[in-house]
Amino acid sequence: MLAHTWPRQRDCAAFYGKPGTGHAMLDLPYPMRIAWDPHVAIRRITIHEKCAASARRVLERTHAHYGAEKIRELGLDLFGGCYNNRPMRGGTALSMHAYACAIDFDPARNLLKWNGRKARLAQPDAARFWEFWEEEGWLSLGRARDCDWMHVQAARF
Repeated sequence: MLAHTWPRQRDCAAFYGKPGTGHAMLDLPYPMRIAWDPHVAIRRITIHEKCAASARRVLERTHAHYGAEKIRELGLDLFGGCYNNRPMRGGTALSMHAYACAIDFDPARNLLKWNGRKARLAQPDAARFWEFWEEEGWLSLGRARDCDWMHVQAARF
């Protein structure tokens, strides 16, 4: 049973509110690194308050299941972003990142257009990571559409 049923993408404005509002700081259960500058460590991220506790539970389960060494090997400590008030790539509708309800991991090894044959997070050893998100009702674009394997969101299609 899902811990939460998130809104459909088209209903995110009504559920999450205006982009840039309702944010919380999420203390991470393990240190992460900025993907584009991996020498910079972070201990907190900005995320929408409505999905912060859920994301925290997933990251705690990830840490307990994989441990620090495997998290680093998978790139689950490479933070690719959460809040970014912008449209979806190639479109005009707002990205789920505009609502701070999406998180990207290890973008360099999980490029937007890569499918499961190339993306690191599509490999079998990352399956439990995605299951943790799915158990909380989050959507992996990689598992749903076989692209954008870096991305998970607290919104349904």
